[in-house]
Amino acid sequence: MARVRAFKGFRPPVEIAEQLQAQPYDVINSEEARELAKDNPYSLLHITKAEIDLKEGTPSNAPEVFEQAAKTYNDFKAKGWLVQDKEPKLYIYAQTMDGRTQYGIVGCAYAEDYVEGKIKKHELTLKKKEAERQVIIDVTNSNLEPVFFAYPDNKEIDEIVESIVKNEKPVYDYVAKEDGFGHTFWVINDAAKIKRLEEIFDKDVPYLYIADGHHRSAAGANVGMERKAKNPNHTGEEEYNYFMAVIFPASQLHIIDYNRVVKDLNGLSEADFIKAIEENFTVENMGKEIYKPAKLHEYSMYLNGEWYRLTAKEGTYNANDPIGVLDVSILSDNLLDKVLGIKDLRTDKRIDFVGGIRGLGELKRRVDSGEMKVAFALYPVSMNQLMEIADTGNIMPPKSTWFEPKLRSGLVIHELQ
Repeated sequence: MARVRAFKGFRPPVEIAEQLQAQPYDVINSEEARELAKDNPYSLLHITKAEIDLKEGTPSNAPEVFEQAAKTYNDFKAKGWLVQDKEPKLYIYAQTMDGRTQYGIVGCAYAEDYVEGKIKKHELTLKKKEAERQVIIDVTNSNLEPVFFAYPDNKEIDEIVESIVKNEKPVYDYVAKEDGFGHTFWVINDAAKIKRLEEIFDKDVPYLYIADGHHRSAAGANVGMERKAKNPNHTGEEEYNYFMAVIFPASQLHIIDYNRVVKDLNGLSEADFIKAIEENFTVENMGKEIYKPAKLHEYSMYLNGEWYRLTAKEGTYNANDPIGVLDVSILSDNLLDKVLGIKDLRTDKRIDFVGGIRGLGELKRRVDSGEMKVAFALYPVSMNQLMEIADTGNIMPPKSTWFEPKLRSGLVIHELQ
């Protein structure tokens, strides 16, 4: 079973929490972070994007950036901007977007569960990015940002969470200025409820699933295993054995589309390009109004001011293959590779990816500007598909899932001491 345990979190005082919380390190670039943290000394971005306080142009993975992060983190604690809870706690973190709220439990996952496959992944990681995340954990001796997990729904967990949310006042409750999404945070103070939640995960929840944060998960587990190997008196109870996660019931999560834009038609004229894709797709011109895919195996394409509906033809994909049946795989195999010559989504410079949170208008904008030649919008992957792929040990193609809302960092931090 998957272990989840309470921890003594470091949290900001209520009066500065909204100023201290920040977007995750990997959804904004250094310039955006610099602007967001300008005139706000409390922002966690001064730690998670520490290059913003160094000479402009300093690479985000430069040694001095990690040194700056560690110094600033210690400064935050010394100033009382991060204060540790006196007893181990679990927490509830709710996010509200477009009238829909999801409730996650904030706790610590076990590094060995990741190594043993009890924490399941659906994406490959890059060793370079893992190493960078591992350095920031090591130099600050903490998990500054939580990973985003899902678990199979459990009625008793739902009941405990509901009892707290309905009857207790949250410690933080705000709407983020950047996107208008709501963020609400409760501390679970009832020791009996904390113990029972830990027991349920230990006895009744077989697996946890990484929704977002594969590199942070790998880095957190790596740190734990390396410190274990270096400690001759290791017991398994040390704090370094655990890394911080927000764990949501799978039914509450919503994956949105993750779309593609391509720079050219691989030497084809528009007429020849459309003719080539008709081998594996039914192509219908939908006019100039934005068209959004309505079901699995249906795509929208934007080309030369016109929107098209593409429908994958039966027999052109393997419906019994959990990877081959994914819309991202069908598009990659039967169009991006076969027609446009894009073999590797990770390295080909002719393709870029656009999260669905930006809307299909962003696809239109990038094509109309001349930056890109053609755009494709996909119907989103479901949580059931994601969990089935993880359960079968398969890996999704790159850029398959986009989760919103993103977790905010800084509401609680886990130290590895």
